[in-house]
Amino acid sequence: MKTNKIKFGISYVNTGSMLHSLNGITKFLLFMGWVTMVLITFDVRVILGLIAVGLWLLKQSRVPFTVYKPLLVGTSVVLMMNALFMFLIAPQQGMEYMGSQTVLLALPGNYSITTETLFYLVTVTLKYFSMFPIALVFVFTTHPTEFSASLNKLGVPYRIAYAVSLTLRYLPEVTKDFINIMHAQQARGVDISKNVPVFTRIRNVAKILGPLIFSSLDRADVISNAMTLRGFGRNKKRSWYSLKPMQSKDYFVIMAIAAVLALGFFNRYQSENLFWYPF
Repeated sequence: MKTNKIKFGISYVNTGSMLHSLNGITKFLLFMGWVTMVLITFDVRVILGLIAVGLWLLKQSRVPFTVYKPLLVGTSVVLMMNALFMFLIAPQQGMEYMGSQTVLLALPGNYSITTETLFYLVTVTLKYFSMFPIALVFVFTTHPTEFSASLNKLGVPYRIAYAVSLTLRYLPEVTKDFINIMHAQQARGVDISKNVPVFTRIRNVAKILGPLIFSSLDRADVISNAMTLRGFGRNKKRSWYSLKPMQSKDYFVIMAIAAVLALGFFNRYQSENLFWYPF
């Protein structure tokens, strides 16, 4: 029987790029500032600019395109399905925001396709997509321990920061366990391909998730016992081996983030309409 080969991974990749040399605090502030900018703007010009800069940063990370190509395809498909369901649930939403109606294709009921609806769906879809490149940049260029050290430096208790580090560190391991268990079950005749009915496939996936959950719980128990034996959490503070000092380029990036956010808030609150609509 032919087995399914699943390749899915999103974790730290050390390529030695300029983005890798930035402090973890800087990259975390860049990510949070980017998300804030996306949340406050509905201007497609700004959104397209964010996408262009995000893709440029992703290229500067030097991570091969083949690494995140499945993620790119999957995200695009999900966003297109999301746009379709948005239209099916609220077909008049775009006209309500734009305040006008230009019918391109008359359809029964309220499902006529208008310029306003298409512009609204494109803007919202691009708005969601604009967070994809920066999320990949952050994950690919930030080591989990460096990220947790940055969180602690920003005031997050080190117990919580370390829990975040462990989560990011062991997600790839859980993915490997899933693939190994899946291959072992397929060797025993468990089929999760399209050749079997949907409900049979669901039952077969449950046979994979069961061992995966127990193996993950066992790993968590081993880590917890090891940390307890080493006295983790006894002191109020701890040092971090991966914490890097801030450099001049870090301060420059942080100032640039603050300036762009200030312009974004100014543009948001001085605009009369929520959406920028040129037609």
